[in-house]
Amino acid sequence: MLADNLRQVEENINTACIRRGRKREEITLVAVSKTKPVTMLQEIYDCGIRNFGENKVQEICEKRDELPKDINWHMIGHLQRNKVKYIIGDVALIHSVDTYRLAEEINIQAKKIKRIVPVLIEVNIAREATKFGISREETLQLVTEISKLDSIRIEGLMTIAPFVENPEDNRAYFREIKELSVDIAAKNIDNVSMDILSMGMTGDYMVAIEEGATIVRVGTGIFGARNYNK
Repeated sequence: MLADNLRQVEENINTACIRRGRKREEITLVAVSKTKPVTMLQEIYDCGIRNFGENKVQEICEKRDELPKDINWHMIGHLQRNKVKYIIGDVALIHSVDTYRLAEEINIQAKKIKRIVPVLIEVNIAREATKFGISREETLQLVTEISKLDSIRIEGLMTIAPFVENPEDNRAYFREIKELSVDIAAKNIDNVSMDILSMGMTGDYMVAIEEGATIVRVGTGIFGARNYNK
């Protein structure tokens, strides 16, 4: 069943790419595996997926020891400063940097292991009170401040769009954050690129791809509904 789900997601990604004249290789599919057992992750790994996204540091720590070492772990959830040290050597990309203090802690821990850690700045583009992320208006200033840290590299932006019944309702938000990334790229800030745009989840990733996403984060579409009471 998981293989069938993954095939459908891949078909949808290809369809969205064709609509916008994009190449499939421009899009990285991150399988969001939060709350899912390692047996399910292994099944998707065996289908060829190497990028997995987790919301909690604890889950990355538990799963990384039981799964193949060539997995790219993506930290996509809110990251507390006191937990950075547990994943700093293993995470391929941190999607959820939204304060200078968090970036500073990532920088401190990265220095200890002599690593430059790639991060994305999380933007609350829909200005939802219940979500983390910096406002559009404050993003450039934060990017400029973090760019001065020498063990971090800003690779782009991330956003979590509102939960909607109709994916089209999020198109304007995806377009807005794409425009923001273009504006920041035009500033040519040292240690900053806007090559990555992480946006779009199970309900709206096709629209996100049409509006410029380079990473889509798909969980339910691959693994099915989550059980938070496990």
